[in-house]
Amino acid sequence: MYYIVESPKSFAQAAQDLEASVKRNEFGVLHVHDLGATLRGKGIAFAEECKVFEVCNPKQAAKVLATDMRLNMALPCRISVFTEAGQTKLGLIKPAQMLASLSQDPALAEVAREVEEKTIRMIDEAK
Repeated sequence: MYYIVESPKSFAQAAQDLEASVKRNEFGVLHVHDLGATLRGKGIAFAEECKVFEVCNPKQAAKVLATDMRLNMALPCRISVFTEAGQTKLGLIKPAQMLASLSQDPALAEVAREVEEKTIRMIDEAK
């Protein structure tokens, strides 16, 4: 259900490289949530780093929404760069498995498979 890889890079470098990889793979970064900074800003002692990148390919998103508008709640895709015990990691919840739990439509399964291949490629390029 998850795809997670370790990276020898620093958290900051992996995050920067992921953003570049997203763009190279014809997706856009809609927003980056810096969860670590947000938690620390709320006075919570949180030692790890975590950025969640909301990424989207408009053509693929339009296909999903044209088939089943309820799936807007599963969009956009999210790729995380985070630390765990000092180790930088990148990961995502696999779109094909997630979408399969929400819809049995074969056309959506194909879109999800294509998106999964690209998002995994983004992670692998950035690690």
